[in-house]
Amino acid sequence: MDSFVREATSVDVAKSLRELREARGISMRTLATKSGLSANALSMIERGKTSPSVSTLYKLADALGVSITAFFGAETEKKQIVFLKSDERTRMPFTRGVFEALGGEQFSGRVEPFMLTLESGSSSGPHNIVHSGHEFVFCLRGQLEYHVEKSVFLLSPGDSLLFASKLQHRWKNPSKNVTNALVVISGFAEGEIPHAMHWKKGE
Repeated sequence: MDSFVREATSVDVAKSLRELREARGISMRTLATKSGLSANALSMIERGKTSPSVSTLYKLADALGVSITAFFGAETEKKQIVFLKSDERTRMPFTRGVFEALGGEQFSGRVEPFMLTLESGSSSGPHNIVHSGHEFVFCLRGQLEYHVEKSVFLLSPGDSLLFASKLQHRWKNPSKNVTNALVVISGFAEGEIPHAMHWKKGE
């Protein structure tokens, strides 16, 4: 699948997951229990036999007590200024999509920008999402449907949406084409992992 910028560096999710688990001395069975996955499913992911869904990635990050950006490799010292060339950002493929970090894992402030490349039908899951802070969404390509409380917003290229993240929300790509969207979550509470809250309950 093409992402918005193709030169981004791919991440070996299987290797990163295994290293994070082993570094914490957690057995595969224990992690499976904490994340709600079957031991067989977890084994398949660690051996690179299957690609985890976005929901599964956040369940695993939550169970390991890390941000999803930990899958991008060793954590670096937080900076007050982060500049990334197009070929320097990391990308993580998941089922029916690609997640691309845009420097939030390196930044010292409470803001996490990322880009989503979503295949037709890709979604955050059936459950509503609620977390602290604010959420900004900008549609770059395709269409993105956002449900915020009782309102439904259909974003096309150039459209944007900004809302308080304490409002119940969820998203999906309703079109038959690939969608690219820029999402920025800011002002979340200290210690909170907004990404995990954003997708961990969905499938």
